Amino acid sequence: MSTPTCVRKSRLILAGILFILSVCGLAACNKEALEPMPDTDSTQAVDSPAATPTPTPTPTPAIQAEPLPADATADFIPLVATFTTDVFSRDFLENSQKNSLVSPLSVHLALSMTANGADNETLSQMEAVLGQGLTIDQLNEYMSAFIHNLPSHEGSTLNIANSIWYRDGFAVYDEFLQTNRTYYGADIRSSAFDARGADEINAWVEEKTEGMIDKIIEEIPGLAIMYLINAIAFDAEWDTPYEENKLSERPFHAASGKEQDAWFMNSEEDNFLDDGRATGFIKPYKDGAYSFVALLPNEGVDIGDYIAGLDGEGLINTLNNSRQTPVMASLPKFSFTFDMTMNDMLTAMGMPDAFSPNSADFSRLGSVADGDNIYINRVLHKTFVDVDEKGTRAAAVTGVEMQVTSVRLMDYVILDRPFVFCIIESDSKLPIFIGALLEMPAWSKAP
Repeated sequence: MSTPTCVRKSRLILAGILFILSVCGLAACNKEALEPMPDTDSTQAVDSPAATPTPTPTPTPAIQAEPLPADATADFIPLVATFTTDVFSRDFLENSQKNSLVSPLSVHLALSMTANGADNETLSQMEAVLGQGLTIDQLNEYMSAFIHNLPSHEGSTLNIANSIWYRDGFAVYDEFLQTNRTYYGADIRSSAFDARGADEINAWVEEKTEGMIDKIIEEIPGLAIMYLINAIAFDAEWDTPYEENKLSERPFHAASGKEQDAWFMNSEEDNFLDDGRATGFIKPYKDGAYSFVALLPNEGVDIGDYIAGLDGEGLINTLNNSRQTPVMASLPKFSFTFDMTMNDMLTAMGMPDAFSPNSADFSRLGSVADGDNIYINRVLHKTFVDVDEKGTRAAAVTGVEMQVTSVRLMDYVILDRPFVFCIIESDSKLPIFIGALLEMPAWSKAP
């Protein structure tokens, strides 16, 4: 890929009904090169558990990056679209008996930050899955420019936030943190990684998703050393809201064959889609920066077979070649949440080493003791969507949980078996009392 030189507008799918939530439009402007964000120190430390609660991290200043160059757009948009359809089709295959919703953009951003700590074969595999020909340095530049130029207006807002949380005592490399601050605007914090640390991470998630997702983790595993988290919040009004007399009740025929009562919102749209195996429509949100897309497989075409046949290039072509003709559209009101662990999917996509305690190479992320190794323990993904008469609200969170094969960052003594105890005089160290606890006395049991 060449160095950025100029700009043009483009569009990309985020997610939605069946598989798409909206189509993104890129803002255009003229600049010559991507400029990394000035080196501003946004790192904030978490106090020890005995200290007062730590405030919410101060957001890192906005990413100072230029829009995508015209000569890169033609390659970059299909690249991300391919990742989008690959993630979606694999997700549906794993969860074919229930509603599913993924934000490939959220997954891509969290893993791109993580890839900045990878090296050798682990990095090569992650570049192949995420960049499909791009190096991590190129990917950082293009992703930074892309998210910087996603529009956000009153009545049609898209907010993206990234953060990195690492365990107190873990020797994370400054270059790794600075790279992710520069290109992804990541908030960076150290934490005791105790129960309060989990609460702080979840509070950040809830804030950045505007309350649509309240947590990403239940508790922090003892060997976890880092979380790299992306959060996306989307809230948009329809360009033409549905009126009350445009609602009707009718059955929805579920994939299981069951008929379900549903409320449908009826409208006349102007963009008809037909890819030969499905028909659909594009419905714009306010200001036209984002749109809702629906594709209904033709009679006799199984939804699973249709999704399995999706590819990024074909999807972009279908959306770019919508027919400007009236189409009567009926869209059901719906709302649901979805979550999954993506380890198996990403391994199958071509980055198995990242999840291997023995083979992973994240030597550019931080320093651990000889004999230990850093690897991805889990990639967690949660989404929410709500579609009604007024518009659409949706959110996504992706958390990459980094783990070490053993923790030697600090010593732990958990007195959960018989132990000896003393009361000593501090200067002489002479025990004034000495004893052993072999079992918990009845009176000391918790109420």
